[in-house]
Amino acid sequence: MRKFSWRMAALTAAVVPMLALSACSSSGGRTTDTAPAGSGGQAVSTPRLNIALITHAPAGDTFWDIVRKGAQEAANKDNVNLLYTSDTDAGGQAQLVQQAIDQKVDGIAVTLATPDALKGVLKKAEDAGIPVVSLNSGEDVFKSLGAFTHFGSDENVAGAAVGTRLAAEGVKHPICVIQAQGNVGLQARCAGVKSKVPGTEILYVQGTDMTQVDSTVTAKLQANSSVDAIIGLGAPITLTIVKDVASLNLQDKVKVASFDLNATLAQSIIDGKVQFTVDQQPWLQGYDSIDALWQYKRGGFKVGGGLPVLTGPSIIDKTNAPAVLTFAKEGIR
Repeated sequence: MRKFSWRMAALTAAVVPMLALSACSSSGGRTTDTAPAGSGGQAVSTPRLNIALITHAPAGDTFWDIVRKGAQEAANKDNVNLLYTSDTDAGGQAQLVQQAIDQKVDGIAVTLATPDALKGVLKKAEDAGIPVVSLNSGEDVFKSLGAFTHFGSDENVAGAAVGTRLAAEGVKHPICVIQAQGNVGLQARCAGVKSKVPGTEILYVQGTDMTQVDSTVTAKLQANSSVDAIIGLGAPITLTIVKDVASLNLQDKVKVASFDLNATLAQSIIDGKVQFTVDQQPWLQGYDSIDALWQYKRGGFKVGGGLPVLTGPSIIDKTNAPAVLTFAKEGIR
């Protein structure tokens, strides 16, 4: 599989050396469930641990299903009881962290899409002696919030990679679609694109409502004839954009690019409906976050050496999408 990398990942024994991309999805409802079973068997005899994975995931977003699947595989291997919860509301996510502290969990893995909202409660976790790692969002702030390492992509670098690729294809007026205002990772992606293509315009949509996404994108494309590319920051958003571009018969004028991946998006790249996507390997983010906390409890190990462990960026296009599709169909890419 041919890959295009822009930064060296911090090397750890916990990370499979296959780079992809970081970032996130966006908005949705609060969920509290037991993690799915059936992926890998217990392989260690260390004491049972309770580890909380707390994200800003929306309900039904396939990206977060992949994160959770990786986390569960690590939990099965490491004799960990995985406590997965999520809330797209920043205050709600902070409350979930507090609940984990009250439960005296052995470790917390948390996304930092809205770091200011989590600063206070993560200080409480530190004061309680609970180790914290971050994933997906927050590569610039994880240390200041008390996490000892971070797993994800450098979103600004990932956005710049997209901008470089689009600029090379002659794109001058792309639209970067942000599905959750205030999400630092999504903002950084579009900022990275704009750093390479100054004519980039931001379009905000409500990622929890695909009908609204559809109508907003369609209206924008109808109102602005200079648009020559449109970028979705998550697979479900991009797949809606693909339909909008087709419905307006703009396939030959407006290129579609994406961040993140699922099987349907990989097939759309193969079919030529999407030019490329930047994958961040969410399975690795989930797996490595739980495994790093187990390693910390096992021997006081801290992976990353104080630096984020990068899982991207890497571009998937027609040259490597068929190989990636095999894994996407398994729900791990």
